[in-house]
Amino acid sequence: MPHRSTGWHNGSALFFMMFWTACLLASASDARAQCTASDVLQNQLRRNSIPSPVLPLVHVQSAVDVPVWKTMTVGSFPDLFALRNALDAVGCGIADSTWEILARPSFSLSATKVDVELLAVSAAELGFQNETASLGQIYARAQQLCFELAAAEVAPQLRLQYLDQPVGEFLIVAMTPVKTWQGEPVILTVANGGAGLILIAQDGRADAEVFVTSRFLFVRSNKAAAAPAALVHH
Repeated sequence: MPHRSTGWHNGSALFFMMFWTACLLASASDARAQCTASDVLQNQLRRNSIPSPVLPLVHVQSAVDVPVWKTMTVGSFPDLFALRNALDAVGCGIADSTWEILARPSFSLSATKVDVELLAVSAAELGFQNETASLGQIYARAQQLCFELAAAEVAPQLRLQYLDQPVGEFLIVAMTPVKTWQGEPVILTVANGGAGLILIAQDGRADAEVFVTSRFLFVRSNKAAAAPAALVHH
């Protein structure tokens, strides 16, 4: 009996170790599986979020007239290592060039946690009528209309906080370009190409041509926000 009892206890211990290991692996898999195509669909169904219909083109006259597309948070990570680990944990598709950008000294994080209101607008809505326009032209027009560039941190943070992005949506974060180790300026795009959620780097040169149907994410400048208040005051 003592011999059988010892064997039973050893077998039980082995069984429970295998059971808990399987549970931990399943839990880890669930934690990572947030950026695949199937998980994005599940997120949309769970949140009852249906992609918005295509709206008619409206030429924007001022950033004041553009509603907030999404409010998100920056400044929630103490350093770039923590941010990169969070991106790796959710398993989103991130190219080597994008990882490189996130490791550059010029890529800074907010020291405090703050909410950022993002405005989504296409280059065509800014008034460009040709098939393409240069990135420098788009930025210049946007700033004339009181849009401001977003901080570089917005791109990876949005990738973490926008897990129900619809298929086919590519959002270019309007940001000051960050240079690669080779000196090439790039900006970041938050996208769902159909195979899952991704964060990709693209040409950030001022003369880089961009299709005017491309949608950009800006923030509203303080000057634009203050204008309505000034009118009410007078």
